[in-house]
Amino acid sequence: MAESVQIPTIDGSGAIPAHVAHPSGTPKGAVIVIPEIFGVNAGIRGKCAKWADAGYLAVAPDIFWRFAPGVELDPDIPDQLNEAFGYFQRYDPTDGVYDIEAVIHWVRRSAGVAKVGCAGYCLGGRLAYMAAARTDIDASVGYYGVMIDQMLDEAHAIANPLMLHIPTADHFVGPEAQAKIHAAFDSHPKVTLHDYAGLDHGFAAEMGQRRDEAGAQIADDRTAAFLAEHLQ
Repeated sequence: MAESVQIPTIDGSGAIPAHVAHPSGTPKGAVIVIPEIFGVNAGIRGKCAKWADAGYLAVAPDIFWRFAPGVELDPDIPDQLNEAFGYFQRYDPTDGVYDIEAVIHWVRRSAGVAKVGCAGYCLGGRLAYMAAARTDIDASVGYYGVMIDQMLDEAHAIANPLMLHIPTADHFVGPEAQAKIHAAFDSHPKVTLHDYAGLDHGFAAEMGQRRDEAGAQIADDRTAAFLAEHLQ
């Protein structure tokens, strides 16, 4: 079962719209699915459905709710891709982490699920990293997170497990940025990195031209095992 909910912000100034997918029985944990710059579109809802089928409560917050609520974009349509880039420029990731923290609180207190993890994509991958550094989330996974190399001064604050999926041909996160990420985390006891040789940004999208079926399956299997280990 899926539904739309409104999750109160940390400071009580508003409410975050979110898509919630429920498992058929008692959730064995919760997964916050943090969208790309394309909103809570069909692909993100599809990921939520998969997590619910696997027994988790899945929650996808509308990260652009402050200025573009309800937006759903298709990255394969050039005009919509450009629209998404505009939203990315307007977005404040610090607000985003507060929103993730609000979702964590809602899951634990209102939904009654104690263990909470996240899986984020692109901008959501950056937010997954920030959540690992700034919140008490139990486990985080970031797919092709952007600008993480510019926030490595927060690495010391990561207390709970973090996994990052890094496509080596990512045209938004180049070789230099990838090298900095590896230098910071290859020996970090809480961080696991996986490289995907020759794959590009968006390879694990649920649908569309960017998806690489083999790479997405490997990454998603790793994510499922990682979150099962830390959320159950």
